[in-house]
Amino acid sequence: MPTRRTDAPPPRTANTEADVLRGFLDYLRTSIARKVEGAPEPQARTAAVPSGTNLLGLLTHLTAVESATFLAAEVADWQATFHADPDDGAAEVVARYRDTVARANAVLDTHADLGAALPRAGRTGSGPSVRWALTHLIEETGRHAGHADILRELADGSTGR
Repeated sequence: MPTRRTDAPPPRTANTEADVLRGFLDYLRTSIARKVEGAPEPQARTAAVPSGTNLLGLLTHLTAVESATFLAAEVADWQATFHADPDDGAAEVVARYRDTVARANAVLDTHADLGAALPRAGRTGSGPSVRWALTHLIEETGRHAGHADILRELADGSTGR
């Protein structure tokens, strides 16, 4: 039987630009993690569209994006980030994502200036500004959260954020 989740309204944030950006990013992060959390196997890793997109792959990809953007991790093959480890279920993928988000937020807590560059370990040149990184992650997470909404509904009928 389909599960209806209650929709969470947009976040109420303080009025600073940083608070608004971080508030909306955290809102989207929470939404997509909840969408993957408890997803049934094998549907969580089964492609429901011709591109091969699946719930675990989306969250594995977003974990890599967070790591590359905020934690200065290098990604050699972005296409490979869309595939979860065959031994990982939804609980492991969600836990890894949430851990990465917590570490990314710790970096953001030390970079209050939105115009400041983020660290880029082992690479030359400055990293993206905090403002650019937050905006990019809002766009990237929002896009994939929409994909996850559809995939989860196809998997077991669950809807809502």
